[in-house]
Amino acid sequence: MAKENGFLYVVATPIGNLDDISQRAISTLQQVDWIAAEDTRHTGRLLSHLGINAKTLALHDHNEKQRAAGIIQKCLAGEHVALVSDAGTPLISDPGYSLVRQCRDAGVRVIPVPGPCALITALCAAGLPTDKFHFIGFLLPKSQQRQNQLADIPAGVGTIICYDTARRIKDTLQDVTAVFGPERELVLAKELTKTFEHLEYGTAAQIIAWLEADPQRCQGEMVLMIAPTPKAESELSDAELNTLKLLLTELPLKKAAALTAQIHGGKKNALYKVALQLSGETE
Repeated sequence: MAKENGFLYVVATPIGNLDDISQRAISTLQQVDWIAAEDTRHTGRLLSHLGINAKTLALHDHNEKQRAAGIIQKCLAGEHVALVSDAGTPLISDPGYSLVRQCRDAGVRVIPVPGPCALITALCAAGLPTDKFHFIGFLLPKSQQRQNQLADIPAGVGTIICYDTARRIKDTLQDVTAVFGPERELVLAKELTKTFEHLEYGTAAQIIAWLEADPQRCQGEMVLMIAPTPKAESELSDAELNTLKLLLTELPLKKAAALTAQIHGGKKNALYKVALQLSGETE
């Protein structure tokens, strides 16, 4: 009689507070044959805290495609494997996509064990719209790359969420201002579920001022949330909005609005109102 295949469990682990781990996650980690971890030393500390003595193997960005074949062989031989990241839910700005995809294609059952996720944790406490949101993950490292990345996001996608590092968060906030204007509402969540958890609300300038008031504030893991496009902007087409943003980098408000209207056949007054919003000016 052929041996049944093992499973790949995708197990969410705490993003800070160790009490957030679920009983199901603990039970799964206790029972599997192997634990594939982003950093075996980091995961080893969690396992030690839980009193779990398990076999681990490293699976990270640099070896995932190569390591996936061996994990699939283990599953096809009847062994069970749990995939964990350093914190939160695997695959969400963490390794695991290639492995899960290859397991699916090889006929290995993939079982999610849900739990903490920084983007959802931040969003549910931010007081921003949750009916639609657009998750970017980590923004690109250079300023112009980030601005291009943000400018390419279509209008109407809802709240925009990204992860960022403490080292570059102030630069990112300046890039957000360059793309969305100085008045766009933002929420910065840092150190979620940890001792110094905090959510700061305001414009980019206000949040930068808050960060600079105390050097200790510019530390830890960051989730940045950008409020949805204001109503006047959302009434424009994506092409109109993108053209207007581009022209505003080089031209006065009225000229940029008029030229955008000429290019796309839109209404100059409506475009001018959006230009005012983007620039933070008033009539």
